[in-house]
Amino acid sequence: MDQILVEKNVSSMKMEVMGVFDWATWEKEVSEFPWEYKMTESCYIVEGEAIVTPDGGEPVTIERGDYVIFPKGMSCTWKIIEPVEKYYNLSDS
Repeated sequence: MDQILVEKNVSSMKMEVMGVFDWATWEKEVSEFPWEYKMTESCYIVEGEAIVTPDGGEPVTIERGDYVIFPKGMSCTWKIIEPVEKYYNLSDS
């Protein structure tokens, strides 16, 4: 897996079953910054909107209600359009 996977409008029931609401949280204001994923990150966007562009890839818009998986080893640029709040979990897979 070398691309961002996005599942839109995921039910809060599914997120609850997966234990998402016990994960760590992250918040960020409107900004733009480079990022590299040293581990695979699964996250659930609670608020906001961002455009994440993998180096050499197509931009991906993520927003409230999205369940997103960022692959380990991916370098990208985050452009936060509306302040983002998310639950996230890191794994080695």
